[in-house]
Amino acid sequence: MGKATVVILQVVIALALAGSLVVQTLIVPAVWRDLEGTAQWSRITFVTLLVAAVLTMQVFAVCIWMLLTRVRKGSVFSESSFRYVDVIVWAFAAAAVIVFAIAVMLAPGGAAPGIVGLICGAALVLGGIALLVVVMKTLLRQAIERGNEARALRAELDEVV
Repeated sequence: MGKATVVILQVVIALALAGSLVVQTLIVPAVWRDLEGTAQWSRITFVTLLVAAVLTMQVFAVCIWMLLTRVRKGSVFSESSFRYVDVIVWAFAAAAVIVFAIAVMLAPGGAAPGIVGLICGAALVLGGIALLVVVMKTLLRQAIERGNEARALRAELDEVV
């Protein structure tokens, strides 16, 4: 991956993180005020789910940033990268559950069935992304194993020569 690609991705992540801070500081309080007429438990639950959803995106973004830093340094193919990949999987899985919970909350409240269906679809896609990252983790593990095998074979070849 080229240096320009890594820098562009880091700029995109920085913008996404800045946007998420705007959501947390401006949008969440506005949503809280907009839900003033609803039951207190649903108001608290919905705003908590919203904050948790933004938090999962922030965790995901930080982990991607860390992996991009490893790519730039040439150290992404190491066992220590798995902790970031694992956190990404759990962040997407949590986001899927949170989005589905939002859909469940909206369903009895009179939200349009199409909107609830779209939100459920988004939860399904987020779960699918978590599974995709699990597949990518398997590919990372295989690449690390192949690299280790290549180093071992090279060492044996150097001994023979």
